[in-house]
Amino acid sequence: MSEIFNVPAIKYEGPKSKNPLAFKYYDKDRVIMGKKMSEHLKFAMAWWHNLCACGTDMFGRDTAEKSFGAVPGTMEHAKAKVDAGFEFMSKLGVEYFCFHDADIIPAADDIKETNKRLDEITDYILEKMNETGIKCLWGTANMFSDPRFMNGAGSTNSADVFCFAAAQVKKALDLTVKLGGKGYVFWGGREGYETLLNTDVKFEQENIARLMRLAIDYGRKIGFDGDFYIEPKPKEPMKHQYDFDASTAIGFLKQYGLDKDFKMNIEANHATLAGHTFQHELRISAINGMLGSIDANQGDLLLGWDTDEFPFDVYEATMCMYEVLKSGGFLNGGLNFDAKNRRPSNTHEDMFLGFILGMDTFALGLIKAAEIIEDGRIDGFVADKYSSFNSEIGQKIRSGNVTLEELSDYACAMGKPANPGSGKQEYLESVINNIMFG
Repeated sequence: MSEIFNVPAIKYEGPKSKNPLAFKYYDKDRVIMGKKMSEHLKFAMAWWHNLCACGTDMFGRDTAEKSFGAVPGTMEHAKAKVDAGFEFMSKLGVEYFCFHDADIIPAADDIKETNKRLDEITDYILEKMNETGIKCLWGTANMFSDPRFMNGAGSTNSADVFCFAAAQVKKALDLTVKLGGKGYVFWGGREGYETLLNTDVKFEQENIARLMRLAIDYGRKIGFDGDFYIEPKPKEPMKHQYDFDASTAIGFLKQYGLDKDFKMNIEANHATLAGHTFQHELRISAINGMLGSIDANQGDLLLGWDTDEFPFDVYEATMCMYEVLKSGGFLNGGLNFDAKNRRPSNTHEDMFLGFILGMDTFALGLIKAAEIIEDGRIDGFVADKYSSFNSEIGQKIRSGNVTLEELSDYACAMGKPANPGSGKQEYLESVINNIMFG
């Protein structure tokens, strides 16, 4: 088969290289904190952005050509995207992919025909996986694009639509297991509301939980032993979405008894839209034992929507990988590039340049995050900041072996507490700069 991309295999050439089609920092075999860089950074290609998105926005049509030699909207095009995707991943050394059901085939009018097409294309994908060793990171169902989901999937007001959503989840789980995926994502893009005047929030949230419980039960029955994920996002397309941020999603999972099977799939750009830092969302997930996987992109703070840019902010990537390393690293998850080229970056070469940028950014972030941990100044300062809780009274507070009266008596005997001490934020920020550029 002839090549689709007139681009060579991308190699590591080091930081001094000026070759745009080479890695400057991603050296897959370099050992960081006892593991190869490729093991820390389980990069995945997002089928939808890389093989499907052509630059369309609300003000204009496609700017990029991604027919890959076939007629769009046909099964031949679906197979051409498989060929293109595996050539692309092989040339970059990307070892994983993720997908929605709607990404990999053109849907038919009848769900039975759609499922037949899904079976056909995943047979072909499986052949390519066996040839290349590339793996599936996670799968999901697109339950937001079709007009039937205008009021949500799990949160819909229509029992018929709820059943259709359940059928899509069932099939997407079947495909994920077939392709060996270790994750299944729920992104509630339409699970929310525009106005409370026509919305029963309690009813909708209970039904979302019911759909998730059904998915868990079915997934475990067919041998899915990976993680289910919620991908938090506060808004867009709905004005208010129920999975607003990590804290909200975790509270929802615990309320409905889903927390043993679910973790978070955190997207950097969604953290921005929620008014949080990327690091905050990762930390909240990690301290709850729910940091599962990451959508590696970034947004534009001057724009109020989900721009899904390829990540280039090394500070952000460093703080991300700091949280990942401190939490023990990825188990079933990884770093999925839910990112798309800018509209004017419309060539096949630009597809590669976007991934090189993202992979190098996170590779440098990993290197610097490891240096922060090994340096020890940040962790040492934080430990010292709370050291008073290692005292006798502090340990009693932490153990819960104390009464309010005892604490009051202690305070009265003390008279006046000592100054809690300086937070030294500016010093700590200088430490980070020293490690980043020293």
